[in-house]
Amino acid sequence: MSADIVADIVADIVIAGSGPNGLMLACELGSAGIRPLVIERLPRRSDQPKANAVVGEVVHLLHRRGLGTGRPTPARAFMFGALPLDLADLADNPLTGMQIKQAQLEEQLERRAVEVGARVQRGHELTGLEQDADGVTLNITGPEGSYHLRTRYLVGCDGGHSTVRRLAGIDFPGVSQSDIVSRAAEVTVPGATLRPERAELEVPGIGTFGLYAWHRTERGAYAMLPTRPGVLTVSSVEWGGAASGEEVPMTIAELCASLARVVGADLPLAAPVGDGPYLMRRLNGRNTRVADRYRAGRVFLAGDAAHVHSAMGAPGLNLGLQDAANLAWKLAAAVQGWAPPDLLDTYQAERRPAALRVAMHSRAQLALTAPGSEVTALREVFGELLAEEGNRRRIAALLAGTDLPYPTTAPPHPLVGRFLADLPAQLDEPASRARPLLLDPTGSLRVRHSHVEVVHVKVPETVLVRPDGFVAWAGTPDKTLDDALQTWFGDSLAETGSLADR
Repeated sequence: MSADIVADIVADIVIAGSGPNGLMLACELGSAGIRPLVIERLPRRSDQPKANAVVGEVVHLLHRRGLGTGRPTPARAFMFGALPLDLADLADNPLTGMQIKQAQLEEQLERRAVEVGARVQRGHELTGLEQDADGVTLNITGPEGSYHLRTRYLVGCDGGHSTVRRLAGIDFPGVSQSDIVSRAAEVTVPGATLRPERAELEVPGIGTFGLYAWHRTERGAYAMLPTRPGVLTVSSVEWGGAASGEEVPMTIAELCASLARVVGADLPLAAPVGDGPYLMRRLNGRNTRVADRYRAGRVFLAGDAAHVHSAMGAPGLNLGLQDAANLAWKLAAAVQGWAPPDLLDTYQAERRPAALRVAMHSRAQLALTAPGSEVTALREVFGELLAEEGNRRRIAALLAGTDLPYPTTAPPHPLVGRFLADLPAQLDEPASRARPLLLDPTGSLRVRHSHVEVVHVKVPETVLVRPDGFVAWAGTPDKTLDDALQTWFGDSLAETGSLADR
């Protein structure tokens, strides 16, 4: 490794990438008392339209941190593989959503990250790294030249083409489907009538088209989503067709031609009037990949750097933001010197299975959307299955990420290893601090542990909640509570013992 400028800079944790996952990690680290450095190769935050909502368990966590827009709302309807998923009558619906544009969420996350002590340096690109027993030396190119930076831990949140993953020598196995072409653009539809109450767009002389969800035909799939006043994001997916290379810009005419093939009609799409930027995107092929390991020594991966998959079902932010929340408190514990043995290894043990689960169901959804009579027959069978409440609940849990608890050595309990979504309102402020909480329903529990906050609150039983909102232990206090405290939060019990004064 060589550099033109050698700077004497030391940061406990460096995060490569300032997308939502990197910024979420910075927020969580800052809340835990660590001041990370975020480096980003781009000179400014992207203004390109991306996601419009967050779906899944992480919605609850964002709300607890005072982020997002309003309280989590159970989804009354959703989709799976372009099949309708009716959730309106589902008791204890596990699938929650939050309407927020990704750009707005990133702005909130960056503002919070800076408030809690993170530094964000744009226009700085990671070009090399070397590890040793005590840390990682980074080679970075910035606006004034190249320099070395020394850190204790590096986290790659730098996307599907992650430089960190490549430099760390972490493999990225999976599958590629080269015959799929996706197109999307923000457009207007002159003369059309929007009927949001019926989730329809009526185009005079042509027909009526569904809104808010993917719709499959025998030739592909399309989606239409109102995103701005008078503007819709219109998308198409085709299988087996020829596509222009990335060097050829996408056009509205190209999207019109694709829609004509998919829906069998020529829609009068036009460019929006006024300042943009407006979405205009073509994606050739589809990759589904999960890193074979999430850690290489002192280097970690999170978000798209660790997993890429189809956007069907909108699982990306739920998966990546939870990576960040899971890793942050564990890295903070390591930096602060109280991390129990093997705590950092639990990151991969917990989050990689979640990514494999998303990879599985996003591929299944894409397959259900493909053209062909065999797929049509499969959809008929699947549609019949979704008529049963138990199956709808199972699919909703799959999409929410609630169906796969974290592995645990704690005594069996329905809550252990799961995200604790339902917290009393009085816990909003303690939960916002990203600290471990011991919920005591009696008010008489005397647990002395330097890293755990005991809160007297009306819950059915005593519950030990990790900073990321997952339950580490639940039940009647006994030695197993001591064991859980030491397993997750270190040997910091008072000399009298945590349960001596119960």
